[in-house]
Amino acid sequence: MTEPTTEQIPAADADENRRQVLYWRLLARLFDQEEQPALESASLAVVEDIGLPPALLDPQTSVDAVVQRHPELAAEIEGLMVPGEDGGERDGAAEVRRAALVSKVLLNVYATGSGTVTAGQLSRWQSDAGWLERALGCNPGELRSSRGRSGGGGAQGIGPELGSIEADLVKRMHLREVLADPKLAAQLTPSMSLIEQLLRDKHNLSGVALANAKALIRRFVDEVAEVLHTQVAKATAGTLDRSVPPKRVFRNLDLDRTIWKNLTNWSPEEERLYVDRLFYRHTARKTTPQRLIVVVDQSGSMVDSMVNCTILASIFAGLPKVDVHLIAYDTRAIDLTPWVSDPFEMLLRTNLGGGNDGPVAMAMARPKITDPADTVMVWISDFYEFDRSQPLFEAIEAVHRSGVKFIPVGSVTSSGRQEVNPWFRERFKALGTPVISGHIRKLVHELKTFLA
Repeated sequence: MTEPTTEQIPAADADENRRQVLYWRLLARLFDQEEQPALESASLAVVEDIGLPPALLDPQTSVDAVVQRHPELAAEIEGLMVPGEDGGERDGAAEVRRAALVSKVLLNVYATGSGTVTAGQLSRWQSDAGWLERALGCNPGELRSSRGRSGGGGAQGIGPELGSIEADLVKRMHLREVLADPKLAAQLTPSMSLIEQLLRDKHNLSGVALANAKALIRRFVDEVAEVLHTQVAKATAGTLDRSVPPKRVFRNLDLDRTIWKNLTNWSPEEERLYVDRLFYRHTARKTTPQRLIVVVDQSGSMVDSMVNCTILASIFAGLPKVDVHLIAYDTRAIDLTPWVSDPFEMLLRTNLGGGNDGPVAMAMARPKITDPADTVMVWISDFYEFDRSQPLFEAIEAVHRSGVKFIPVGSVTSSGRQEVNPWFRERFKALGTPVISGHIRKLVHELKTFLA
């Protein structure tokens, strides 16, 4: 039996074979940097056959370079990976063309190799990542921002992946070289891993590099603050204070209750309701002054929490009747309360690294308790102490029994990941103060409930 020639293979089957060749080549390249000659030659034949430039198969050629030489491809890449963007099913030939373009965008972003990365390579990757975001229907940089990395469905789920890849590239290059170049530094996407590196290296920076580092930290702080402001606003605002009479103004009028209470005054003959008493809604909230003491572990394993908590503390510091104090510690403790309204300045005064010495932080925090019943102490740490677990727990137990609301938090991250010393976890549970979920929304809810 003779094998069918290309002309004898149905068009639909031929298109499916071409598409599979392109995607098999993509997978091979992603998991093995070495060329697979058979797949490479077959893919080249497919690309040339459908009228696309061979440069699409060159991992060293940026998407920008391809689009500059073939500007008509820009419109095809926009929304390329958005489901149903074309309003219907594509034919076989269109799917082959799409597979070639998708392969190019994905390969350039996800196949980053290993070894040292130059500033130029980072810049090219950022440009290629921008094209991937366009293909997903987003603006360049949108998914790599802190809001894009916060999770969610659809394209947003790719945000954390892009952030991780970019963070790895930054780690593999000389960050100071990038910071010294204002144009390149402006293209960096602020991320938690990048902020960690900047905070660790800030004492070695000066001049233009230091100014660019501060600008990146400020951008990240502002992005996270915008998200946290929204979460604080959405959280419960506490119970109504019914000891305060409701204001007798029209906007507070409880129309439903007023009608119900006056139904006995209904006149069937006149078909009219006579109202002899108006009812108003209570809107006043309890405003007892509260003191919030935040103690946060600034050791290397808690960077995410350190950044989030400084920003969160500054937001609560802006609320009326809330007196906020913030202490950061590793083997030493530092009182950041004078700068609590400015998270940027607080972060610049931290020194990441070192171990944990909770009793040192408690010695600084305890004198701040003046009225235990109106005080909440939030302690954020993984509670892996330098062989001083018992003294710290005994101090925390004493604070809790004095009437302070004590809230232990394993971590404060956008993902909710947390790791806590099991010894402390069991004792906090027995004390009636279990470690709350590490997701920052949970902490916001707890604080708003107590402080409102």
